[in-house]
Amino acid sequence: MAAKEMTEKWTELELLPEWDEQFYDVYTGKKHGKWVMLKTLKPEYKDDPRFRSMIEKEFDVRYNLAHPGIVMINDFEDVPGVGWSIITDDVYGLSLRKLIDQGKVTMKHVERLCTQMVEAMDYIQTNHLVHFPLRPETVIFTENIENLKLIDVGFDQRENLSPAEATDDILSFGRILNEALDALQEPAPQQLRRVAEKCCQQDPKNRYRSIHQLRMALAHRSNNRFYISIIIFLLLMIGLLLWFNSSKAPKADDSVAMNATLVSSPVSSASLTSSSPLSH
Repeated sequence: MAAKEMTEKWTELELLPEWDEQFYDVYTGKKHGKWVMLKTLKPEYKDDPRFRSMIEKEFDVRYNLAHPGIVMINDFEDVPGVGWSIITDDVYGLSLRKLIDQGKVTMKHVERLCTQMVEAMDYIQTNHLVHFPLRPETVIFTENIENLKLIDVGFDQRENLSPAEATDDILSFGRILNEALDALQEPAPQQLRRVAEKCCQQDPKNRYRSIHQLRMALAHRSNNRFYISIIIFLLLMIGLLLWFNSSKAPKADDSVAMNATLVSSPVSSASLTSSSPLSH
């Protein structure tokens, strides 16, 4: 009876090969009729106590994480035919790898990388999460809205990350951005190319030192119009000031003198009386 109930609890389980991770297989399926995703050890690692400890640790580390750019974890349980699995929210969408392979990368996806992915990376580093290198396979764009989600964000948590670990994320971001730009169906912005190249420098000292520096470099591209608008405004103001100080602008003294003349030269009552027909 219990086995039957367990089987009915889980239905429509399907392996997603394009979403697999280094040590994990990823499934989609229904739990009590609700779509979820399952992350389980690959068959060759299932019986290894070290990897069993790793997946349990990952569940403990990620269970309390909450960020819109990270897939949320719900449970950890033994699923019939699959094994012990981390259960997460279902993500309807495509991986960046699939979009690249299908030639469907758009500027909207690139914008999401430069904003939502960077924000998720910042959250990961702020919480000192140790994780496998970020890859196009683990970057998911949701269906319709195309929001970005990361599905492999940490298997351990430390008090602090080393500078090398922090710059490794920036290297991974640069590689992902380069691949996305290569697959873009329109000319890639050169500023983004330069950012990606700096992220991918072989010497970590030549990369951006932090997510903050990376964010500032990416923001430069979107702030260009703002700065141009300010420059145009300042030039207009300078032009107006120069015009007011030039000989072509009306002088303040001339205006005052003209007003004084108008005030001091009204027709006198005597003149009106003498010229009026009624006075004769």
